[in-house]
Amino acid sequence: MGVTPESFKRRPPVDVANNLNQTLRPRHLNMIAIGGSIGAGLFVGSGSALSKGGPAALLIDFAIIGFMLFNVVYALGELAIMYPVSGGFYTYSSRFISPAWGFAMGWNYTFQWLIVLPLELTVAGITVDYWRGRINTDVAVWITVFFFAILIINIFGVLGYGEEEFWSSVLKLFTIVMFMFIGLVLVCGGGPASGEYNEYIGGRYWSNPGAFSNGFKGVCAVFVTAAFAFSGTELVGLAAAESADPRAALPRAVRQVFWRITLFYILSLLFVGLLVPYNDKGLIGNGTYIDTKASPFVIALTRAGISGLPHFVNVVILISVLSIGNSSVYGGSRTLTALAEQGYAPKIFSYIDRAGRPLFSTIVTILFGLLAYINLSSDGVEIFDWLLALSGLAALFTWGSICLAHIRFRQAWVKQGHSVEEIPFRAALGVTGSWIGVIMVILVLIAQFYIAVWPLGGAAPTAEGFFKSYLALPVVLVFFAGGYFWKNAGIIKLENIDLDTGRRCWDTAEDIERRKQELAARSTWRKIFELIC
Repeated sequence: MGVTPESFKRRPPVDVANNLNQTLRPRHLNMIAIGGSIGAGLFVGSGSALSKGGPAALLIDFAIIGFMLFNVVYALGELAIMYPVSGGFYTYSSRFISPAWGFAMGWNYTFQWLIVLPLELTVAGITVDYWRGRINTDVAVWITVFFFAILIINIFGVLGYGEEEFWSSVLKLFTIVMFMFIGLVLVCGGGPASGEYNEYIGGRYWSNPGAFSNGFKGVCAVFVTAAFAFSGTELVGLAAAESADPRAALPRAVRQVFWRITLFYILSLLFVGLLVPYNDKGLIGNGTYIDTKASPFVIALTRAGISGLPHFVNVVILISVLSIGNSSVYGGSRTLTALAEQGYAPKIFSYIDRAGRPLFSTIVTILFGLLAYINLSSDGVEIFDWLLALSGLAALFTWGSICLAHIRFRQAWVKQGHSVEEIPFRAALGVTGSWIGVIMVILVLIAQFYIAVWPLGGAAPTAEGFFKSYLALPVVLVFFAGGYFWKNAGIIKLENIDLDTGRRCWDTAEDIERRKQELAARSTWRKIFELIC
């Protein structure tokens, strides 16, 4: 950490598998896992999902994506504890599946964050528009302010990222818990007399206008919004490479995902569906970008007549958006560095300075944030829409690849004469959970294809609309083909998979036997508790 001339010099090689700092603490990993990716997708995007699918579709889709992520993160945790290498899950695809597929997934994930950063800067600028009349500064000015805020945070390297994520996650989780308590009171009719919740409403809006909007097609349409809301969950796997002892800190962080899905997503959205009807005109937003006036959390508190709280929630949304922007720099720069270390990107991006920062990767990632300014012109909006199309399904491909890499790792592990007992931390549902994750990713992609070909509202399908929904697929296939012909490498045979390079956990027979005895001595309730806590 530092900004002295000496700190920017190249760091001498420390570890052949990971030359980054390893200074993240358990509290950082815990908060990155439980609250790191909570942002505009939950606070605002859920409003669009409620409008398209209704409250039942909202809960069903978020629960399905949440269960998929539960398996993804456990699979990632198992791999990251064994191999806490720079680049995380991209390198797992390259090592356990195919170098060509790893090449495609690495660039897919890098492009996802390179494009999300300017989006988040734009959304942050638009978020301030909530106070139009009190604050009348141009959006371009706010984009500049937030751009430099993210730049300053990243000067402090991984600790800057970790501290920002810790405190912003604390604020986000506090806000969601507060909303759930207030939501319970409002549903029971305990709201102010001047508001709309001064009498018991229960499940009124599930009856009128109803539990579903647009039927089955509405359910399919909500999947992508739910996936966007969970994007970034996998960053805990990247962060593991920069923690001092991932074997000790990561298992607890992985288990926290259960609470994040059930408590902070599902329960909060249950109250959203009880308090805001899907035909509320406020859910439509401005029709172009994420509009915080369309946040169902803000709408519910405004309808309740609780003064001040809608403003507070909007401030939290603003901080959440900036948090995701900061995560974009972290995820994009680390993956780009790993690509360079593997020879899949220009070698200059493998440069890591003495402060542990992947210097040139971070600079390039931050510079992509300047694309936010193209949204200020009418032509720029169309250009940016196509850029967003490149990353629209990126998270799904990443999650599917993590599960497939885990499956291949387990197969190679057994094929090469190892036992499952040698693995210090194992996925909750094992290989079965990863197969469930792969199948669910495929089903969500099919649902998105269905919506791309037959849009909501009976609108006629267009080639432009289809590719804006599904452009990521052909781009990934092109990258895969390019990687295949460039490296001349297909699927790696199980017996040829490298299980040793970068492996940090080498348990002895005594370690394995001791762990088995400790597990056998625990009660059933203790085992269940440790599975989710």
